[in-house]
Amino acid sequence: MSDSTVAIRKLKGGMVGMGMIFDETYRPFFENAYQEGIYDPRTGVIKLEIAAVASRTGGRAARYKDAAGNQINDFASYIEPDSIGQLLNHDVDFVCVATPDDRHYEATMAAIDAGKHVIIEKPSVLSMQQLDSVIAAARNKQVLCKVVYHKLFDPDHKKLRTFVADNILQHINTGYCTLLEPKQISGSQFAEWIQGRNPGTYVAVHYIKLIDFTFGGKLKSISCSGQRGIVGEADGHTWDSTQLRLVYGYESGREAAFDIHTSWVTPDNFPGYVEQEVQFRFDNGIWNGHSRKRGVECTVEEKTPLSIKNSMNNHYNGTFMEPDGRRTQRGYGIEVLEEFAREVAYVEHGTDDRSRDERIDQLSAGFYNDIASDRQTVAAVQAMEAILDQHVSGHPDCVVRVNESGGGLVLYIPGQAEGIVLYKHQV
Repeated sequence: MSDSTVAIRKLKGGMVGMGMIFDETYRPFFENAYQEGIYDPRTGVIKLEIAAVASRTGGRAARYKDAAGNQINDFASYIEPDSIGQLLNHDVDFVCVATPDDRHYEATMAAIDAGKHVIIEKPSVLSMQQLDSVIAAARNKQVLCKVVYHKLFDPDHKKLRTFVADNILQHINTGYCTLLEPKQISGSQFAEWIQGRNPGTYVAVHYIKLIDFTFGGKLKSISCSGQRGIVGEADGHTWDSTQLRLVYGYESGREAAFDIHTSWVTPDNFPGYVEQEVQFRFDNGIWNGHSRKRGVECTVEEKTPLSIKNSMNNHYNGTFMEPDGRRTQRGYGIEVLEEFAREVAYVEHGTDDRSRDERIDQLSAGFYNDIASDRQTVAAVQAMEAILDQHVSGHPDCVVRVNESGGGLVLYIPGQAEGIVLYKHQV
């Protein structure tokens, strides 16, 4: 096939936030797409570039541009005040939001209002009220609004879902998930925004979505506890670790409880970049997964376990020299962004007989990464944060119940009969 017969579509992306997440996944995503393009049979070849970025000071953007050289196209860099507004006035087709989670909502709403497709880092937003607004705005503007849940692309998690979908593993009973991150996450890389935050919102959300997407069911209750005193005051709003419990109900009339433990105060000399483990028990079997046990172990004098870790997740994101000598960076953390680019290209440049609105509908409500599919995940996040706030105020051991007659999210304080309605509509 000659070049003249290959359809080439062009897309321009905007980037809000230039921190660690950009460097880990968005940077290689944009570099790969710029150098090699992305292909989709519904559109042809997609030539994609990063057209503009928005950040607070522009320092990281400038350093990246200098370091990347010809690995990336030239791009505009906008800084405060109104960096996002300036970016949206630039020629971009979609916007990636990778700011701290308590800044997602404003950036997302601004991008949607400007008629741009959006992909947001998890958690999408922090309350059901915000989620309702984002869903309505995206539908009104007829744009895609998607959430990055890269753990759904993990080969192990895809195999788990396959076994569940094929009824090989039958009826979930219980689940346990843990994700522990080194102190450098809370102490340096995210120290700017960590005050008043918790690792549950930051990383437990990955497992909330995995559970919600893989097993289905209806969320019934949320409870949470945690520890403080290392990254913040022992009686303050900043949490070192959290233990979240979710109870789901299923059509069979049975329930399943899921415990999700997260921390960002693991010692920096821990042998892995993170410690991730899951166990799911079914009527007829058990699924165990461990990020370090599935991988490799490596020791390098004077390098491991600090500058290089003894164990590494090469499935998520890795730099490689291919057999033909090429240097690449790939993994499911990048693949999830490439899939979003294909979705945007299909909406705007699809070659089938569907209209643009029909393509939006196809990729929206009910689709795995659509903002409207995030309801039970955001509900769990909002409930968890409300429970932790009550704990700080001297009311530990609260529980939030879902879809009662009094409201969609109702928080109960021990010893008080009347609940506090966090969200009045049905989740």
